[in-house]
Amino acid sequence: MYAIVTIAGQQFKVEKDRKIFVHRLAAEEGSSVEFDEVLLVEDESGIKVGAPTLQGAKVTAKVLSHLKGEKVIVFKKKRRKTYQKMNGHRQYLSQIQIEGIQVG
Repeated sequence: MYAIVTIAGQQFKVEKDRKIFVHRLAAEEGSSVEFDEVLLVEDESGIKVGAPTLQGAKVTAKVLSHLKGEKVIVFKKKRRKTYQKMNGHRQYLSQIQIEGIQVG
């Protein structure tokens, strides 16, 4: 059984007991969160597609930790103009574990 769910503006394919990294959530570590923007659910009875979301369906997850992603380096250069600029960025992430998928 899997579901396609929107979490923090991005779509993820989730299954029970799967761990994923999402953009930082405003929840404490160890707390439980629910996502109700479920777009598609596949289970033993078949595939259910929402228009645009499924009514009554939700995904519950547990926040495992908050962390930073790997550094991304942004380097800009214009040749023969003595222009160089280098920036780095680390995205704030949350690691969650999917606890269950409920179909309404």
